[in-house]
Amino acid sequence: MAIKITLPAEWIDKLQISPVQKVIEQLLAEGAHASSEQQLSFQIDYPRSPEDPRELSEIPEVRLWFIRLDTVYPWLPFLLDWRSGELARYAAMLVPHEFHRTEGIQYNPEALEIFVMAKIFVLRDWMARQGIESQSRLKSMAQMFGYELDDDFFELIATQS
Repeated sequence: MAIKITLPAEWIDKLQISPVQKVIEQLLAEGAHASSEQQLSFQIDYPRSPEDPRELSEIPEVRLWFIRLDTVYPWLPFLLDWRSGELARYAAMLVPHEFHRTEGIQYNPEALEIFVMAKIFVLRDWMARQGIESQSRLKSMAQMFGYELDDDFFELIATQS
């Protein structure tokens, strides 16, 4: 069941995440498992003038709202609908980038690497606590950003748990 949350400008401007928290907490109350994976997307309703060429991820107020959400739910990528591009857009809210009309999002390479690795560590630990197999999912997520993770990497971090 796909869940789309509409974010009005009022929530964004006030950094109000409580309505989103209710949806996420309801998903968690039902138990975090494979059926809740990749189900969440956001419809961002933030007014811009027709002359404003910025993408939503380039608007400081929108980015700040997502930064706030990420501090509360650093494992949120598990819930995001990757197929619809929600994971890439989420990363754009948190990772410095430039947007090119012809080439799309061009992330800052070092910042993207830090983001991906931080999410790998957070998600691996969170998924282990939920009893969810993580290695193949995390490899897939890294691949979406152009990174290949081998089994040795996962064996290394498993020895540190």
